[in-house]
Amino acid sequence: MSADATGGLPASFMRPGSSSFVDFLADHAPHLLPGSRQGGVPHDAGVPHATTIVALRFDGGVVMAGDRRATAGSHIASRDIEKVFPADELSAVGIAGTAGLAVELVRLFQLELEHYEKIEGTLLSLDGKANRLATMIRGNLGLAMQGLVVVPLFAGYDADRGTGRIFSYDVTGGRYEEQDFHAVGSGAMFARGSLKKEWRRGLGRDAAVRAAVGALFDAADDDSATGGPDSLRDIWPVVAVVTAAGYERVTDAELEAATTAIVADRRARRTEMQP
Repeated sequence: MSADATGGLPASFMRPGSSSFVDFLADHAPHLLPGSRQGGVPHDAGVPHATTIVALRFDGGVVMAGDRRATAGSHIASRDIEKVFPADELSAVGIAGTAGLAVELVRLFQLELEHYEKIEGTLLSLDGKANRLATMIRGNLGLAMQGLVVVPLFAGYDADRGTGRIFSYDVTGGRYEEQDFHAVGSGAMFARGSLKKEWRRGLGRDAAVRAAVGALFDAADDDSATGGPDSLRDIWPVVAVVTAAGYERVTDAELEAATTAIVADRRARRTEMQP
C-alpha cells in the first residue's frame, strides 16, 4: 500500500469498512498475507520448526507454556526461541510448526485483535478471537499442503463466563475447544500424558505453573525436538498466566524454583524405588 499521487494516505484508509484488519489487507494488499505465498520453500529445506506447547486450566484462568528449542532436521536451530505470546490483554497464543510463518501469523493475529478494538471500541469475545484465528489458519492451507504447517494453541480468560478456556486447531482451520488441558507439537503425546497425571479440579495458579513445566520436562525426556529447562545456560520455558487481571509472564526466578522442585521430587522418588 503506497501513498497516493499527493503523497497522502490512500483513499482506502479513509473509507469505513470491516473491523477485520485481515479483510482490509485481503482487499487492498493481498500479496502481504502469509497464505498468498504459493510455491515457496520445500518443507525439507532446513526451515526451523518449533515445538512443544502446553496449556491447562486452573481456578481463575489458564496457564500456557512453551519450550525454547527450534530444530531444522536433526540440528538444533535455536535454544532460546519464544513460542508463547500475548494475543491481547486477556489471551495467549502458542505456536508449533514452521517457526518463521508461525511468528508472522502471531503478529498478524495480534494486529487483527488490536484493529478490532480500535474500530469497535471494545474487546472481541473469546469465541470471536478463536474464530478469527481459525480463519487465518484456513488462509494458510496452501502453505500447509507444501509441508509448511503452523499449528497454534490459543487460550484465554473468558470475562463473560468467568473462567479460562483452551482452543486447539488443525491445519484446515478446524477449531476445537479443549476441556481441561491440551498440548501441540512433536512432544504433545508425552506432555499430555504428564498433564493427565497432574491436572485436577481446584488446581491453583502455582501448581498449574509447576504442572506445565513438568509436562515440558517429560516431553523433552522422550522427544528430541523439545528442549527442557536449561539450568546451565539459564534458559527457562516461556510460561504465561492469563486471569481476569490480564496476561502475566512468569518470571525466570519462579521457573527456576519450579524446575528445582521438580528435579528434587523426581530424585526422591527414584531413591525410594531403589532396593
